[in-house]
Amino acid sequence: MTRFRPWIIGGLALIIGVAHRGLTDDAVPPVPVIDTSRGDRMIADYFLSETALLSHACLQDIDVLADWTSRRDEYRRQLREMLGLDPLPERTPLQPVVTGKVEHAEFTVEKLHFQSRPGLYVTGNLYVPKGLTEPAPAILYVCGHSKVKEGDVSLGNKTYYQHHGGWFARNGYVCLTIDTIELGEIEGVHHGTYNLKQWWWNARGYTPAGVEAWNGIRALDYLESRPEVDGNRLGVTGRSGGGATSWWVAALDERVKVAVPVAGITDLENHVVDGTVEGHCDCMFPLNTYRWDFAQVATLVAPRPLLISNTDKDTIFPLEGVVRIHDKVRRIYRLYGAEKNLGLQITEGPHADTQELHLHAFRWFNRFLKNDSESQVEKTAVKFFKPVELRVFERLPSDEIVTTVQQTFTAVAPPPTVPESDSDWNRQRNEWLADLREKVFRGWPEQSTGDAKTLDLREAFAVEAQGIRLAAWDFTSQHGVRLRLYIAHRAGLKADELELVVLNALDQLGWTKWLASLRPGFADELKDEQLPEADAAEFGQTKKMFESFKWGMAWIAPRGIGPTAWDQSERKQTQIRRRFQLLGQTLDGMRVWDVRRAAQALRAVDGFGKVPLWMQGEREMSGIVLYASLFEPDVARLDLWHLPESHQNGPDFLNVLRVFDLPAALAMATERSKVRVYQTTPAARAYPQQVATKLGWPEKQLQIRVVPGAKLPSGTK
Repeated sequence: MTRFRPWIIGGLALIIGVAHRGLTDDAVPPVPVIDTSRGDRMIADYFLSETALLSHACLQDIDVLADWTSRRDEYRRQLREMLGLDPLPERTPLQPVVTGKVEHAEFTVEKLHFQSRPGLYVTGNLYVPKGLTEPAPAILYVCGHSKVKEGDVSLGNKTYYQHHGGWFARNGYVCLTIDTIELGEIEGVHHGTYNLKQWWWNARGYTPAGVEAWNGIRALDYLESRPEVDGNRLGVTGRSGGGATSWWVAALDERVKVAVPVAGITDLENHVVDGTVEGHCDCMFPLNTYRWDFAQVATLVAPRPLLISNTDKDTIFPLEGVVRIHDKVRRIYRLYGAEKNLGLQITEGPHADTQELHLHAFRWFNRFLKNDSESQVEKTAVKFFKPVELRVFERLPSDEIVTTVQQTFTAVAPPPTVPESDSDWNRQRNEWLADLREKVFRGWPEQSTGDAKTLDLREAFAVEAQGIRLAAWDFTSQHGVRLRLYIAHRAGLKADELELVVLNALDQLGWTKWLASLRPGFADELKDEQLPEADAAEFGQTKKMFESFKWGMAWIAPRGIGPTAWDQSERKQTQIRRRFQLLGQTLDGMRVWDVRRAAQALRAVDGFGKVPLWMQGEREMSGIVLYASLFEPDVARLDLWHLPESHQNGPDFLNVLRVFDLPAALAMATERSKVRVYQTTPAARAYPQQVATKLGWPEKQLQIRVVPGAKLPSGTK
C-alpha cells in the first residue's frame, strides 16, 4: 500500500502517498493466508468486556421509584430515536380499505389495508367475534417470520399466523393480525446489514424495527377507530420477530394495557457474546445509539401487565438471557409495587409456536383485560382458512413505498448552507462536533486524549538496516484492543530532527503491500506476520525517500486488519460488524478511534511530540483518517486517496447522515489542516471549497487532485 510516489507541490518533490501505478493486479503482491488466531481471540475478548460494561450499567443507578420516573420519558424518547421515530412521524390519514370478508360460524374476518404513512401500506386481517353486544377488548397480533407464497405471489405472514386471530375471536376478543414489511403481501426488506451489505442503513439511522413499530402504533389507531373495540382495553402480542415488535409497541405506546411478547427478546450477552445475533435479521434491533442492554426496553412497559414468554430450548432467544432480562425488569416493577403485573412463562420446547405458549398468553390477557382469572380456555388455536382466502390485494398498489421505505423512513440532514460569517461557521461546526460525539461516536471510550497510562506504550523493537531505522511500539487503543504502531526514518536522525512525520492508516490490502515493501530490509523483525513476497523495487524507493528527506513515516493497522485480523469469511465479517452495532458502535467508527490513539501514541514516543504530524489513508481508510483528524489537535496535513463523496458509500458510522454528509466533514477538516484529496475524476468538492472561499481560508488549504484510474484487485474496495 504505502508505495511512495513523487508529487510536485509548491516547488518541492514530496515523495508521499500511494503510488496508484502499483494498484494493478500485476503489481499487488500475492496475499498470504492470514493467521486470524490473534484477531479472533482479541475480538472475542473485546465483545465480552464491552458487553459486560453495558450489562452492568443497565439500570444500575435506579435505586428508588423517583430515579426511574424522572428518567422514563427521556428513555422513551431515546428508544424512539434509536428506532428512527424521533420526532414521531405525522399521523397522516390511515385511509383504511376493507377489500373483502371471510365468514366463520363464530367470527368474521375482514381483509383490509391501511397506510401508516402515505404509500406505506399495512395489510392485515381483522377477526371480529359474532354476536358482540358491546365494545370488546382487542389484541394487536404482530407476525413472526414465515414466508407464505403461491408461485410468485406473497400472501403475507398473517395467513400463517391466522390461528391466533381465530382463537382470540372465538374467545371474545377483536384481533387485528398485521403483516410485516418483509414477509407481507408487498415484500419489503429486513436484511440490509444481515446479508445485503447495505451498511448505509446505519448512516441513515434506519432499522426496519422502526417501521414495524410505527406500523404497530398506527394499527392501534385503527383499532381505536372501530366501534367493536374498547379502546381502553388494548393488548399486543406476537412471537419471534412479532415478539420483538410487541416490545417496541408496548414500550412506546401506553395505550397498550397488556403485553405478551413471545420469544422476542434476550440480552446483549446472548446476542453479542454467544452469537445469537447471527440468527436474527435487522428488524430485531434498534440502532443502539445510547448503548442500552435490552432490559431497558422492557422496563418501559412497567407497571403495565407484562408476560415474558419463551421456551427453554430456544437457540436464538436462550433461556439464560431471558431470565436475566426478567430479573432486571423485576427491579422496576418492585419499585412500583406492581410485581404481580410481571410474569415469566417458560415452557418446554425449541423456538416454535407451541400451544402451551398460546394458552398462558391467553390466560394473561383474560386476567388483565377481562378481569377474569377463573375461566378455563376450552377452544384451541386452529387454522380454518386456506392462505389465499385471507389475501388482501388482488393487485398491488402502484404508489406503495414498502419496497423502498429504507430510503425514506428516516430523514437525513439537509445539505448544509455556506456560512455567512466566521461566527455562523463556528456555531455550525460546534453543533456538528457535539452531534458527532453524542450520536455517532458515543461508543468511544471515555479516556482522556493522550493519556499515557491508558496507552500503556511499550517499545517492541528498534533496529537499523540499510540506512533505515524501524521501530515498533505496542499501545492500548482501548480495553482489550492492543495494536502496534510502526515508525521509520533515516538511520542516525533523532526524532526531533525530523521535518514531519506521516501517519498512514492501512487497510488489509495496504497492510500486505506495506509488508512487501519492508520485507527486503526487515524480514526478521516482521517474521511474526504472514509475509508476502518481497518488493525490492519499493524498498529501494523507500530508501531513496529517507536519504533525500528528513521525514518520518508511521503506519497503523486498525483493529481487524493485519496483526489483529479475525475470521476472513464473508459471513463472519458481516456478523462481527453487526455485533459492533448492538454495542452502539460500528467497526469503522472504532477504527477512527484506533487511528486517533495511534496519533496519540506517536506523539508520546520520545522526540515525536513536536514533529509536525501529517495523516493519510486510502479507500475506506481515507474517511477513517478524515474523521480522526477532527478530534486530534494540530494535524498539519491530510492526504486522502479516493475519498467517497457520501456516507451512502462509506465509511459506516451510526447516524452520521442525520448530522451531515462527507462534504461537511471535509470542510471541518479543511479549517484545521491542509487537505489534499486524490481522486480519479475532476469532480469538485463544492461545499468545502465554497466555505473556504467565503471565509477567506488560504487558497491552497484544500486541493483536489486528479490521479490516474486504478484497477483494484478483485475482492478489494
